Amino acid sequence: MTDRVKIILAYVKNHFETDPEYLWRKYPNYAVLRNKVNKKWYGIIMDVPRENLGLEGEEILWIMNVKCDPMMIGSFINRKSFLSAYHMNKEHWISILIDDDAVEIKEIFDLINMSYEIVSKSKR
Repeated sequence: MTDRVKIILAYVKNHFETDPEYLWRKYPNYAVLRNKVNKKWYGIIMDVPRENLGLEGEEILWIMNVKCDPMMIGSFINRKSFLSAYHMNKEHWISILIDDDAVEIKEIFDLINMSYEIVSKSKR
């Protein structure tokens, strides 16, 4: 687990009282972030091989999927360090390369806040 992942997990604990859930034995580092009230996911942190993300190389990258306003997704995935959502609905989620310095930690926090707000309004 990288320093940025630890910072993100501390942030969601402090702001949303979220403890990460590790749901899959096969993927012990995949941390699901869930809204405590309606149980909806607002994020998932994963360590994924570059090639699984369509990137060259064999390095493992830490990513975070967050829910996003569909009108904003195109502007994010055209930027460095943002990708179409890995293993999620690409119309509503984006993936962020967490450890890429091109993305400020404050921007990651803002996206987490937006994702949390989106799922908090969801009734189903």
